[in-house]
Amino acid sequence: MSKLSVPAMFGTLTGRRTATLALLGVAALGLAACGGKERPRADLAASQVTTIGVNSYLWRASLDALSFMPLLQADSSGGVIITDWYANPGNPNERMKVTVSILDRDLRADALRVAASRQVAQGGTWVDAPVQAATVQKLEEIILTRARDLRRSAFEG
Repeated sequence: MSKLSVPAMFGTLTGRRTATLALLGVAALGLAACGGKERPRADLAASQVTTIGVNSYLWRASLDALSFMPLLQADSSGGVIITDWYANPGNPNERMKVTVSILDRDLRADALRVAASRQVAQGGTWVDAPVQAATVQKLEEIILTRARDLRRSAFEG
């Protein structure tokens, strides 16, 4: 499969937000070990270093991947991100809306669910249209890859 960024999938290139939750989690893990004789575990599983209700790496990666779309809702306790309709400036007769659900505190592929809706303009009104399964799969792949990269950089940094 070819590499394609999420904004490019939707026809625009925009900046990305920075990822700081992972670093805050690492700092919190280190502070928790102060004063005790036990050393903190080397595993930086997000379920151990986050104060949000879901995996922090999946959460941050999802926000990064959807940063070019306007957000309607972002609930870190429930793990739900809902975007507003996004119309590609190059194709204003089509728009998309994405919902990401993070279902677990562990960084696993089955802890992520992505759903997309698509509409096309016909006769001055928006009409529902099918979304290619490959679009949703590619978005899931981008989020999972970004989450793994965030976790890896937390170990290195």
